[in-house]
Amino acid sequence: MTERTPTGGWARCLGLMLDEIDYGLLLLDANGIVRWRNDRAQAELDDAHPLQISAGHLGAQLPEDAARLAAAVADAAQRGTREMLTLGAGRQRVTLAVVPLAPDALDGHPATMLLLGKRQVCEDLSVRGFARAHRLTPAETRVLEALCAGVAPQKFAEHQGVRISTVRTQIGSIREKTGARSIRSLVRMVALLPPMVPALRGVVFEPMERWPLERTTDAA
Repeated sequence: MTERTPTGGWARCLGLMLDEIDYGLLLLDANGIVRWRNDRAQAELDDAHPLQISAGHLGAQLPEDAARLAAAVADAAQRGTREMLTLGAGRQRVTLAVVPLAPDALDGHPATMLLLGKRQVCEDLSVRGFARAHRLTPAETRVLEALCAGVAPQKFAEHQGVRISTVRTQIGSIREKTGARSIRSLVRMVALLPPMVPALRGVVFEPMERWPLERTTDAA
């Protein structure tokens, strides 16, 4: 049976801390049984996710992925090797890290941590929090969202039906408020923010508009 929260004072505290991290984390025993997962992993592992949990055992949707995952977990437990895997197909592709812990980490037996990769460079909540912290206007926040999604300023201007000069003025204002020297450094600032989850569990935030990926430039 999958454990959701470790028991005991320090163990429970550690579990609560890991629930505040916006990366999916899973703890596996030597047999590939999921012994614990944080809130983010709980939310991510839906029916469409390349990883699946059945009767407490971690597997994969695709047979070839299941074989690679099992081999990586076995190597981590038996040989202490780390591996990066990309599983799934199309828009459901995910990258994860398989990381061995101490040989006696779990009741005297090996344990393995799985760290799920991010689905996008800048998380929606991070972008919005960054915008609030730097007192960006709603219009500037929309520009920031687009830039973080990889949309070029010209493409954003066309989509919004405004002049490129207007967008450039907004980008200049964003850079002045944030201290960013370029669009690239601005996006990097957001991408490097701590991966925090929403304060209110179960609250569904309206997703940011999904933009067709366009390469941005540093021209503002």
